[in-house]
Amino acid sequence: MQISSINDVKIYNLSYGKSLPEWLSDRRKRQLQKKDVDLQRRIELIQDFEMPTLCTSIKVSRDGQFILATGTYKPRIRCYDTFQLSLKFERCLDSDVVAFDMLSDDYSKLVFLHCDRYVEFHSQNGQYYKTRIPKFGRDFSYHQPSCDLYFVGMSSEVYRLNLEQGRFLNSLQTDAVEMNVCDINSVHHLFAAGTSDGKVECWDPRVRNRVGILDCALSSFTDRAEVQSLPSISALKFNGSLTMGIGTSTGQVLLYDLRSSCPLLVKDHLYNLPITSLNFQNHMDLVLSSDSKIIKIWKKDTGNIFSSNQPQTSINDVCIYPDSGMIFTANEDTRMNTFYIPALGPAPRWCSFLDNLTEELEESPEITVYDDYKFVTRKDLENLGLSHLVGSTLLRAYMHGFFMDIRLYHKVKTMANPFAYEEYRKDKIHQKIEDSRTQRVQVTKLPKVNKDLALKLMEERNEDAELASQTKTGKTIPSILGDDRFKRMFENPDYQVDEQSEEFRLLNPIVSKAGQKRKKKLRQLAQLVAATQVAKDIEEPEGQVSSEEESSDDDKSWLEEVRKQRRLLRQEDKHCRRQERKKIEDNAGLLEKTQNRSKKSPKVAEGKKTNQPQFYQIKCGEEFRSFSEMAHKQKVQKASLEDRLKLEEQYGLSVADTAVGSKQLTFTLKKSDKQMKQQRAENEHHKERKKLRRSAGQLKSVGGKGWGGRGQC
Repeated sequence: MQISSINDVKIYNLSYGKSLPEWLSDRRKRQLQKKDVDLQRRIELIQDFEMPTLCTSIKVSRDGQFILATGTYKPRIRCYDTFQLSLKFERCLDSDVVAFDMLSDDYSKLVFLHCDRYVEFHSQNGQYYKTRIPKFGRDFSYHQPSCDLYFVGMSSEVYRLNLEQGRFLNSLQTDAVEMNVCDINSVHHLFAAGTSDGKVECWDPRVRNRVGILDCALSSFTDRAEVQSLPSISALKFNGSLTMGIGTSTGQVLLYDLRSSCPLLVKDHLYNLPITSLNFQNHMDLVLSSDSKIIKIWKKDTGNIFSSNQPQTSINDVCIYPDSGMIFTANEDTRMNTFYIPALGPAPRWCSFLDNLTEELEESPEITVYDDYKFVTRKDLENLGLSHLVGSTLLRAYMHGFFMDIRLYHKVKTMANPFAYEEYRKDKIHQKIEDSRTQRVQVTKLPKVNKDLALKLMEERNEDAELASQTKTGKTIPSILGDDRFKRMFENPDYQVDEQSEEFRLLNPIVSKAGQKRKKKLRQLAQLVAATQVAKDIEEPEGQVSSEEESSDDDKSWLEEVRKQRRLLRQEDKHCRRQERKKIEDNAGLLEKTQNRSKKSPKVAEGKKTNQPQFYQIKCGEEFRSFSEMAHKQKVQKASLEDRLKLEEQYGLSVADTAVGSKQLTFTLKKSDKQMKQQRAENEHHKERKKLRRSAGQLKSVGGKGWGGRGQC
């Protein structure tokens, strides 16, 4: 819990502090709570009061028992039961919720307006019905007497959906281009819609006629306000039968009496941020207005600040629990903040113990925050020429600087820098000049290594950008040129692509043609760089054909290029074989000559061997191979596949070398169960026959005619 005091008003932040992750065990959580002081002081008012990513809107049911909040991601709604102080249910939706409302006193009837034009109705069981409106919606209101839903959005029409008849009724035609917000008075049921051009149109639902138009754009200008554009209506809220509060996109809040076209009061937030929500506190006649940065609580009659609160994250929505001093905020954070201000009212009945806790926590250190003040340092005071005010009542010392009134700061700033408009004008002119320079011819810088590959990637990136500009998405695929992980590929020479290798020519047949085009572009870029250095304009000669016309004439199919590369590889292989055979024949002839010479004159041969040995030069890139090895390799190539495999197993030779790599496929045929059973039966039959077979070695044959009558019996 965090305690702060703004204008002597205590504000208790009940959701402040560390949050424990869900995956921690209970034992680990107890150990942390014993050691960490912040966890000991943390108050978890409602269990799991958070969203996975952020919360967009939050509301309290009319009976005060349920708190509903929408968030993302994934789009979902969560309902919390205040009687149980825990999460009651959670439902995931198809798309993000723009606005939602409860048609009943509890959560049994819900309406959701999605960002994809769908309107979804939920009951206690879940989704009940789903329909669609013609244009994208931004807000809606429910007219209870006629059961009509009024939808406003990116259209000049107000769409009406009757829930009793179950059909769309005739729309209300307005003079606006777009409408941002709408609201219905709970007393006399007047319908009001805030437009994007700073006007509020009021309609009577009983006769479906417009009763008036209120121009709020000119009324929102004040003497000290710095308005840069036409303000539009960003928030609208009725209070009672005659009061209407309007928030603008430039950070002003206007209070109107419906009987007058002039505002009763104009309150400026001084942040130039759109007002996101407006709420009224009738017990003390206070107004709670908020933008994405701060929540201001001020008096409705005078506009004086009662208190303010500035959370650490951006604010999306603010909700006040009825008849109490508790405020819930939807933030750009996982946690939804809960603030308790005892000065606004007592604690709700389901958390009445807060009144006792606040009395005990008043001794905690307080953080003092000043509203409508600007924090400046000593250097800022020197630049503004206000160093002489140090020590006076106009400056209030705080930490390493001072607080001064925001109105005084704006006045002194305009006086200290009267030529701000001239500087702004010069910056605009400089920006336009830079934009025009981008349309000139740009010199593309290529890396030192893999220039062809870099140029190819640049061309692909430009083509992707052109295609993305024509499509609806407009998304481009990131290139590896801007990725640091592939930085060394364009800097280290070891990563240079060898385009003359066989693998490159077989697996990338189209690269040869594309390489020619890129080489032409490289020459053009080199000429362009040389021209920029000399500072001369390059004009294309009249008789020269452009590179685009040349490239359009030499397009061939991928299959023809593959065949061409294979033919070239075969020719190179044949040429290498011829050279090897020629070397073998030359070496064999030299060997015969040396042998013949040694036979004729052995003494001379011995002298040559001892005194003048003969050497053979091996050229660069060749490997030494003996004659017997070459002859053995030729025999192996002529042998059958079975003999080659046997030689490979016997001598460990590799006979499966190919141009694209060494690959070998081996497989065995698996016999079926029937064949295995038949083979086992045959083996058993042969074994049995061998046991029964008798030897015939003891028998002697009688010699016949062929033996000459010399046989014996």
